[in-house]
Amino acid sequence: MAPGAITLDERPTVPDHSAAVLREPRGALVVDRLPVPEPADDEVVVRVRAVAVNPVDWVIQGTGPVTYRWLRTPAVLGSDVAGEVVAVGPAVTRFRTGDRVVGLATGTDRGRDPLHEGAFQEHTALLERLTAAIPDDVSFDRAAVLPLGASTAACALFQPKHLGLPLPGAADASSDRSGVVVVWGGSTSVGMNAVQLARAAGYTVVSTASPRNADTVRSLGAEVVVDHGSPTAVDDLVAAVAGRPVVGAVAFGTTSTAACIAVLRRTGGTVLAMASTPVSLDRIAGRRRLFPGMLPVFTRIGLTTVALTLRARRAGIRAAFVWGSSLRDDDLGPELWGRVLPEGLADGSIRPMPEPLVVGHGLDAVQGAVDRQRAGVSARKVVVTL
Repeated sequence: MAPGAITLDERPTVPDHSAAVLREPRGALVVDRLPVPEPADDEVVVRVRAVAVNPVDWVIQGTGPVTYRWLRTPAVLGSDVAGEVVAVGPAVTRFRTGDRVVGLATGTDRGRDPLHEGAFQEHTALLERLTAAIPDDVSFDRAAVLPLGASTAACALFQPKHLGLPLPGAADASSDRSGVVVVWGGSTSVGMNAVQLARAAGYTVVSTASPRNADTVRSLGAEVVVDHGSPTAVDDLVAAVAGRPVVGAVAFGTTSTAACIAVLRRTGGTVLAMASTPVSLDRIAGRRRLFPGMLPVFTRIGLTTVALTLRARRAGIRAAFVWGSSLRDDDLGPELWGRVLPEGLADGSIRPMPEPLVVGHGLDAVQGAVDRQRAGVSARKVVVTL
């Protein structure tokens, strides 16, 4: 044996753990063993205690070969994580082992590592700049509903390419915060966070929801909530604005963009952040085969999007789609996760919303949770505890 050689029995072993793995495109999530992630310089590794499910999870699983063509399998899906820090990278300054945290996992984004950063596993790596401390009185299942919804709402409200509003607590005292923000879809996961963050930033919010969820949206800070299913919903929102300046609108839901364009045209608003496709992908996500059934769906999405964009442009409205994890790569991520969310959670001005709907415990329950989300939930977020 050569000097210094390591025998098979002497080789260091890499600890492993359980993960809900997408082994192949459009396959079911299967519990498997993977190496436990090691933190990069700017990461924390978290022992996951709760995960939440978002529509993007079943979109990736069911339509990934078209919508997430960069994603290679095997992969671990999931964005919403709450748990305890078990390891920190050498550049991490805000956390130490044992801290209770919530964070946004971005492993399914282009150029990221879904086995290293995916949420649906016992341990995952989170960027320090997309992680916040959880107060002792906030449970892991409640905290897990927050990451993607809050991040997407923040991108819509605060990124310069969208509404570009000043953040809550920003030092710019000269900014005028007397305007109105229109939130269509205030009882959605992103909408609830948009209402809270816009109010925390000092703006008046008018919103929509079904009658059964209207009180919840009002409790989050909306001044007026109109029935999104009413034929007079646009008229009612315009009346709620009552001639005040509209700083912009955010649209959540398949029919929301056209409605928001109509509201902005009549109120003088000029900025629209779009967070939903005009046609849902749920009907094709669960099909055994994507082709040829997907062709008319994606054609309709493309044509409708072009038509809405042209309609907005003719009305002098700047409209753009929101990518919720894009704050990873700009100044908004550290500000939201390093200051706004920790402060808001600590003083109660930001509530983790929607309320969690815990549908199971353990990684075996994750596939059922994804299916449950795709079947539809209202003003709740599907959660699995680990």
